[in-house]
Amino acid sequence: MKVAIFGATGVVGHAAAELFGASPGWEVVAVSRRTVDLPGVVHVPIDLADQVAASERLHSSAFAGTTHVVFAALQESSDLVGGWRDPAMMAYNLRLFSNAMGPLVAARGSTLQHVSLLQGAKAYGLHVGRTPIPAKERTPRDSHDNFYFLQEDALRSLSDGAAWSWTILRPQVVYGDSIGSPMNLLPALGVYAALERERGHSLSFPGGAPAVQEAVDARLLAQALVWAAGAPDAWGQIFNVTNGDVFSWHDIWPTVCEAFGMEAGDPEPQCLADTMPPRSNEWAEVVDRYHLCSPRGMSDFVGGSWLYADVLLGSRGSRALPALLSTVKIRRAGFQGCLDTEDMFCDWLVRFQARRLIPPR
Repeated sequence: MKVAIFGATGVVGHAAAELFGASPGWEVVAVSRRTVDLPGVVHVPIDLADQVAASERLHSSAFAGTTHVVFAALQESSDLVGGWRDPAMMAYNLRLFSNAMGPLVAARGSTLQHVSLLQGAKAYGLHVGRTPIPAKERTPRDSHDNFYFLQEDALRSLSDGAAWSWTILRPQVVYGDSIGSPMNLLPALGVYAALERERGHSLSFPGGAPAVQEAVDARLLAQALVWAAGAPDAWGQIFNVTNGDVFSWHDIWPTVCEAFGMEAGDPEPQCLADTMPPRSNEWAEVVDRYHLCSPRGMSDFVGGSWLYADVLLGSRGSRALPALLSTVKIRRAGFQGCLDTEDMFCDWLVRFQARRLIPPR
């Protein structure tokens, strides 16, 4: 089997490339603008926004014999939340998908068998305030414009009458191994904790009122992608994916503090997107002091995730993401993966410390 993974430097794509690359019987081609360096993975740089250049690359020998596709490429707006409803961003993300899939589907002697597409809780109208509890895959589409729906319609159209099938996965908030991402809270947490500790402060929760949330580890999502690629019961289906439990930031905050070796302070609600970027020089000093391997530029490490952090943490009275996704359907189909979310946060923070991306505990 040979899988082409688009968006291989993102949180989801990186985890998928790593797991497919470690799985026997798979050739892996990782597609992204930034370099991917993983065992068993061949990196091919492609700018999917450039249709002509993308088509030329995708018709090259690197993609000959491709049997599977994981499409995890995504472009977010600098105005993260506003971009979710921006028609221009929707059209842009549809173009990325079309520029990736068009050449592979049209290739002479195509060997394509299966395509996995990623969506998320916004498919249920989360960002417009109409998410059912719990959100189930059989729920009719919420009546709002969404690039998820544009890509899904394009996928269904391409597969109509074709010899290949597809699976759509809708993960809850994803946490994983990616830096410079617009939507990965882990680097943001690491920087916030490091700077507070350097000032001799305890670690105060910066968010708002308690709310029940769900998460999914990127590694667990990668397991679901590998499962879907080889499970006919998953083909032509849409599945929610979560760790399998729920959590509240207020309840797990002491555990997060312990992972950094810090005391939990009194809550200090703040908008990290406002308070943290002006402290970029402090982060550069931390990188130098601890000889870290992470970028000295705070934005290169955290990306646009300060704003994402504010959304997830419910900062300044904003509504924290309340969506709860039912995972009954994927369990019945055969995927049984699950993970304790509190353990997940500890594990990722320890991994970031071990790789010297953030200071040691």
